[in-house]
Amino acid sequence: MEPISTEIVVVGAGPGGYTAAFYAADNGKKVILVEQSPRLGGICLNVGCIPSKALLHATEILREAKESATRGIEFGAAQINLDQLRSWKNSILEKLGQGIKGLAQKRGVQMIHGRGHFEDSQTLRVETSEGQKFIRYEKAIIAVGSKPAMPSAFDLGNRRIMTSTEALEIEDIPRDLLVVGGGYIGMELGTVYAALGSNVVVLEALPSILTGVDPDLVRPVTRIAQKAFKEIRVNTKVLKMATAGKQIKVTTQKDKEQHEELYDRVLVSVGRAPNYSDLGLENTQVIKNDKGFIQCNPQQQTDDPNIYAIGDVNGGALLAHRASKEAKIAVESILGHASAFDDVIIPAVVYTNPEVAWCGLTESEAKDKGIEVNVSKFSWGASGRALTLDRPDGLTKLLVEPETERILGVGIVGVGAGELISEGVLAVEMGATARDIADSVHPHPTLSETLMEAAEGFYGTATHTISRRD
Repeated sequence: MEPISTEIVVVGAGPGGYTAAFYAADNGKKVILVEQSPRLGGICLNVGCIPSKALLHATEILREAKESATRGIEFGAAQINLDQLRSWKNSILEKLGQGIKGLAQKRGVQMIHGRGHFEDSQTLRVETSEGQKFIRYEKAIIAVGSKPAMPSAFDLGNRRIMTSTEALEIEDIPRDLLVVGGGYIGMELGTVYAALGSNVVVLEALPSILTGVDPDLVRPVTRIAQKAFKEIRVNTKVLKMATAGKQIKVTTQKDKEQHEELYDRVLVSVGRAPNYSDLGLENTQVIKNDKGFIQCNPQQQTDDPNIYAIGDVNGGALLAHRASKEAKIAVESILGHASAFDDVIIPAVVYTNPEVAWCGLTESEAKDKGIEVNVSKFSWGASGRALTLDRPDGLTKLLVEPETERILGVGIVGVGAGELISEGVLAVEMGATARDIADSVHPHPTLSETLMEAAEGFYGTATHTISRRD
């Protein structure tokens, strides 16, 4: 069979992959985009960030309806139609997937649906429904993402033990749901199921949920989750699981004491693993690091000079927007431009109730690395807009370099934190000072004002709170 020739082949059509393909095509390159799933968009669009946010929005309405009674507005009991909820969610995914397909076609990006396998450093074999196709390329970009990790001890082949992929299908509303892992995936999906009516228990092996996030940003999330969930248990390990009729028997251990409990469903959310099995990397010069992720340099180039890797497969923060940024760096490197993933500010958002977002240096990192910073905080209890939303539980904080007054990091917890953090990203990326933010007029009443007031607080002049600079 005569191979297809192209300048760039991109393996994986998630946020990293399709961004790379589109950017390369926009720069005049001949591109083939390979994706094994029928719908483009990758993990994020199909079984990750997009469907989870849709379900979080839908179920947030249930919470707001219940709490509106304190405002003098009461509703009757909610009627939940799971079939319609799934159909609505899936319609969003299909619309977005078709949108990406249309953009690819208009850019002249050739799409091949099938499983890719590297034959060597310049040949990709693709197993399609029509048979094998061989692609000869000059450069390849691996963007195959990650998959939920499932420890072998939990993998019983029982549909009642779910990863995030199955949990997002909302097949039913279990009466008792165990979430193993108190990271962002477990907490977000636990929030969805708790709102739908499940008794949710979260088990976390470490001393706190959302490990790695500054404790003052986690506290508001913990307080609300403890009310919404049946229980949150930290320092607790799951030893084993077993099928028990129509339930799952779970053996846990805390403080050397073991307990057995029955749950209708179990969600395992203990991390993610790179999704490169059977990709044929052994036929190339690509090397994996000690954590099992693909090793690459700041230009996203692997140890094989013809192959680049972006997104979840190379480790780091497993975030869609990081993959998209790396996609452009990889393409620019292929084009011969001086581009590198160096000091790039990547924000992180946890879509819990309330949301948590941060960028740049965190307070915990500053302490661990011995970096001197001044921390200026503004409590949302003093925000008029937060009070009108009945959400005074938020907090905005700035990490400021003492000598230069540059903003080194921003942390926000509160409703809509994910929408607010971009101002922080811009400030850190551009080397803005606290004075720059303090002197920038923010509209009133808004939550964005909390950034301005946190900056004013650094100088001891915040209007809506008493603050004093040491």
